[in-house]
Amino acid sequence: MNRIHTPLPQSRPACRVRARPRALLAATSLAAAAVLLSGCAPLLLGGAFIGTGVVVTDRRTTGMQLEDKTIETKAESRAKDLATLGRINVTSYNRTVLITGEVPGETERAAVEKAVTSVENIRAVVNELVVAPNLTMSQRSSDSLLGAKVKAQFVDAKDVAANAYRVVAERGVVYLMGRVTEREATRAVEIARAVSGVVKVVRVLDIISEEELAAMSGAKK
Repeated sequence: MNRIHTPLPQSRPACRVRARPRALLAATSLAAAAVLLSGCAPLLLGGAFIGTGVVVTDRRTTGMQLEDKTIETKAESRAKDLATLGRINVTSYNRTVLITGEVPGETERAAVEKAVTSVENIRAVVNELVVAPNLTMSQRSSDSLLGAKVKAQFVDAKDVAANAYRVVAERGVVYLMGRVTEREATRAVEIARAVSGVVKVVRVLDIISEEELAAMSGAKK
């Protein structure tokens, strides 16, 4: 299985796609709820991301979904102890862990990565922490809305399985996680790049074959 865990060069901008108001309204409501729930803690964990619920069309097994949740809980706890002045977001999908947010210095950045990597059953860690002041509430709200817009475009698209992706938005950068084919990955990146406000799209994806997708789809029928 070909897995991609590193940022890829951006492709040419795609034509902009309009989201239907109903889909965008639903996704925006999710973003607003995420901001309200995460806005008070000095260290925000699991911050600006969309699509955290367990859904029937998730391509992970139920056991893997629970394992990812356990990984996030343990990783967040260890990160919080090491970077109390930072803002750390931990997202796990299929045991690949994405770390985003801000820390005061390179020492904290390296320490957080080491602590997260020590969590049991993790396959890979992608450390996207930046050394910078914490984002303001307004900036975090903008990221939440941006992630919601991307998710809404996926919902709107007829050729994208929206629930196959987790969307994480940080500082205008959109991270895509999921188990998808190369065809699906290319299309999702194209859609995400077309959303106003997206600075860059980073693939943190498990690439599966078309045959694996067909077998997976057949098993769920």
